[in-house]
Amino acid sequence: MRKNLLVTVVSSVLLGSMSLFAAPYSVDVSHSSVGFKVKHMMISTVSGNFSGFSGSYDLEKGHLKSLNGTVKVKTINTGITKRDDHLRSADFFDATTYPEMSFAMTAQKGKTVSGNLTMHGVTKAVKLTMDMGGEVVDPWGNKRSGFTLNGTINRKDFGLNWNKAMEAGGVMVGEDVQMTIEIEGIAD
Repeated sequence: MRKNLLVTVVSSVLLGSMSLFAAPYSVDVSHSSVGFKVKHMMISTVSGNFSGFSGSYDLEKGHLKSLNGTVKVKTINTGITKRDDHLRSADFFDATTYPEMSFAMTAQKGKTVSGNLTMHGVTKAVKLTMDMGGEVVDPWGNKRSGFTLNGTINRKDFGLNWNKAMEAGGVMVGEDVQMTIEIEGIAD
């Protein structure tokens, strides 16, 4: 009887302390963003974001154990309706055929987060740089954490090939797309 009581107490302490260090989180979309930048006519940069997204991750002592996210392509917003409609069309994202993009982490080593990005029906391995913001308990008792992911992809690797040559040289849309993903999550 004493032995069982001791095992129960020790197990409870270990399981309780593990929850202090590891936690599954849901992305708080009201405090997160999925953004991008791409060169326009090779002289300026166009910025945009996606307003429809969701995700979850497991975090242990500032180290990601998993990270998965989905983005609704039709929610693209660059601030210009005509441009956004063109980006949703078959020339670019083809949002009707490929309504979602997704990311599934495969590993984290130091500040590098590796994973598979699926966009426009193509899945490629990508590497992102993570800047950990930290973990806190908010005024309502919720455990929160936050971090930023940055990376660059070549849009043509995912079949987003549309472009126009310019008379003076160069092209209308750059191939490299800079991504910035700001994540704040609430522990489940």
